[in-house]
Amino acid sequence: MRHLIDPLDFTKEETQKLLDLADRIHDDPEAYQDVADRKRLATLFYEPSTRTRLSFESAMLRLGGKVLGFPDAGVSSASKGETVADTIRIISCYADIAAMRHPKEGAPLRASLYSKIPVINAGDGGHSHPTQTLLDMMTIRRRKGRLDNLTIGFCGDLKFGRTVHSLIKSLARYDNVKFVLISPEELRVPDYIINEVLEPRGIPYIETRNLEGALPDL
Repeated sequence: MRHLIDPLDFTKEETQKLLDLADRIHDDPEAYQDVADRKRLATLFYEPSTRTRLSFESAMLRLGGKVLGFPDAGVSSASKGETVADTIRIISCYADIAAMRHPKEGAPLRASLYSKIPVINAGDGGHSHPTQTLLDMMTIRRRKGRLDNLTIGFCGDLKFGRTVHSLIKSLARYDNVKFVLISPEELRVPDYIINEVLEPRGIPYIETRNLEGALPDL
């Protein structure tokens, strides 16, 4: 059984195959409209979400499956003190796969330790958002035709932006990529991204506080 907690849980080769499959589904959705028949997705969203939750539900329905779950912690037993571990134990009896959004970093990982079904991290705190990363990579590849030999700019909240952290880690595995990181000083990318992801691989990057000044590099 495989979980998707961090984008690097999939190898580069597995990611490529998944993106290829996504392209085939995109180009011929009718061929895949029944592949999830008789399967149930549980959407366990402990914080409000519109796009991510509905995208999971829409995808499952388009593939012929069914959806159950809750849209925020206030309408679940978490409001009465039920733990993530307890919830996933129960949900494992009801569904075939679970997508979890949680405000606390590491909550989906904890759930995976107690789950009898695969757990997908749909965003945990400021840590990671692997499915958004896959969508971003698919979009870049469809627009540019490749994921290597690119200069990629990130602008805004790079400190708490889990989508940014996930995407940098994934794109760092490709050849000849360069990052331009644009943010105010108080929202700069976390040190671990620089020290554990970019510099050990010798990946060139620029940190700047000025969007206009960064445009020539982009």
